[in-house]
Amino acid sequence: MHIIIMIVVGFIVGLIARAIMPGNQSMGIIMTTILGIIGSVVANYLGQAMHWYGPGQAAGFIGSVIGAIIVLLVVGLIHRSMRR
Repeated sequence: MHIIIMIVVGFIVGLIARAIMPGNQSMGIIMTTILGIIGSVVANYLGQAMHWYGPGQAAGFIGSVIGAIIVLLVVGLIHRSMRR
């Protein structure tokens, strides 16, 4: 059951991050879900590195959205530099 909840929340986080970010992110449902899950992992890692979260404590919903936006920014920068 935990995996299903993680997938659903990852999808919602990915949708919100894509809606906040300007520009065209042409992603399907699976990539949007993966974006949300990776955003949560990034938020968790950065939060623990900055001592906002303790060991074993998960990032919150807003932190996951911010992590997904960071992932979209990095992917956009890499994609833009490869087009040149």
